[in-house]
Amino acid sequence: MFTSILAAFDGSEGAVAALQKAADLAKLSGAELTVLTLYRHHSVLEGSMYVTDVEQPDNIDEIMRERAKEIAECGASIAREAGCENIRAFVKGGPVARTIIGFSQEHKNDLIVMGSRGLGSIEGYLLGSVSHKVTSLSQCPVLVV
Repeated sequence: MFTSILAAFDGSEGAVAALQKAADLAKLSGAELTVLTLYRHHSVLEGSMYVTDVEQPDNIDEIMRERAKEIAECGASIAREAGCENIRAFVKGGPVARTIIGFSQEHKNDLIVMGSRGLGSIEGYLLGSVSHKVTSLSQCPVLVV
């Protein structure tokens, strides 16, 4: 069936449902489950618009990366609680759909599981959702929950 499943996880309700489905499939097939959380790079101008805590790093990308790590760890915990044992979690920065596709190809995943709606920006409404882009560009099957 499947040997390597990639679950794109942003912490949203839809992503939790997709991750639970991915964990179920991983358990049934004995596949490795990879949880991938992404963060978007911010330009210097965008970063200067954020107000950050004095004790936090002053680089908005570092703050986003740390938050993404927390979300990825949460995703791995959800999968463990669902009974999945073979789990890895990764954090990547970059354009979401292209990064998911590239990561999947690099790690030779044979299934991508993702929510139909996540925590995307207004850009998703204007340019098309991430799930739509991934299903259009992926060379492996994509399950949208």
